[in-house]
Amino acid sequence: MTTTPDLPNVLAAPREPLRPDVADTFGALAAQALRDEAMLTPKPGLVDARGGAHDDMNLALLLASADALAVPIARCAKAAMSTPLGPGLRALIGAIGRDGEQRMLHATSGVNTHRGALWALGLLAAGLAATGSIDGAGRFAARLAAMDDPALPARAPSHGDHARLRYGASGARGEARRGFPHARHVALPTLEAARAAGLGEHIARTDALLASMATLEDTCLLHRGGPEGLRTVREGTSAIMRAGGSSTAPGRALFDRLDAVCRRRRLSAGGSGDVLAAALFLDSAAPVALLAERSH
Repeated sequence: MTTTPDLPNVLAAPREPLRPDVADTFGALAAQALRDEAMLTPKPGLVDARGGAHDDMNLALLLASADALAVPIARCAKAAMSTPLGPGLRALIGAIGRDGEQRMLHATSGVNTHRGALWALGLLAAGLAATGSIDGAGRFAARLAAMDDPALPARAPSHGDHARLRYGASGARGEARRGFPHARHVALPTLEAARAAGLGEHIARTDALLASMATLEDTCLLHRGGPEGLRTVREGTSAIMRAGGSSTAPGRALFDRLDAVCRRRRLSAGGSGDVLAAALFLDSAAPVALLAERSH
C-alpha cells in the first residue's frame, strides 16, 4: 500500500466550492497551454511548426489533441471541488483520465500525443481547484499521485514505462509524486525571470523549456536515445543556459547546434514539453483561482 506524507488539513477536504465555470476556464487554459507549447518554434527535436523527431506526429495533430483535453481537465477540477482528497477522488480522477485518453486517441487516430500532459495538467487542475495556489496544487497533486488507482485496467506499457523500468527513471509518475518540481521550481521561475528581464514571451518560453531539458530525467529521451541521448540533450541545454539562454548570440549558436543533433538522431524531450505546458497552465490558471476565491 502506498503511503503519503502528512500535510496540512487544508488539503484533506475541498475548500468552499468554486463556480463550475471556473473549472471550465481551467480546462480552456490547459488546452491553450498545450497549444502554446506545441506552437513554440523552434524546439530542439520536439514537434513544432517545422515538424519534429516523431514520424507519427505533426503540429496539426498536437493542436487537435490539445483541444480534446479541455473537457477532461475541467472535469478533474470539478471533481476536486466536490470530493475530499482520498481514495474516492483518486478513483474518480482515474476514470476521468481514462475517458480523456480515449478522447485524445479519437482526435489523433490512435496516436499518443498527450498522455503524460493529461496526467500532469489534470492533477494540477484538481490541485488548483482544491487549494487555490500553485504550491497547494503541487502538494495536492503529489498526494493524489501517491495513491493507487483502484480501477486501473491492464494496458500495454508505454514507451515511458519501458524506459522507466529499464533505466530506473522515475518518469512522469515520479514528477507527479514530488508535486511537479520541474514545472513549479524550474520552468515557471525561468519563465518569470525572462519576462522580468524584458526578453519577450517567445524567449521566456524557450528558456523555460531549455531549463527543464537541462535537468529532467526525460523518459522520452531515454526511450529514443538511451542514457547517452539523455546526457547529450542535458549537456547541450545546460551549455545554452550557461551562455545566457537562447536570446544571446553564443546561446543561439549552441541552440542551433543542439537542434541539428536532436533532429539527426531523432531525440525528442517530450517530458520537458509536458513540463513547459504545465508551467504555462499554472501561470495562467493560478490568478483565475485566486480571483475566484476572493469573489466568494
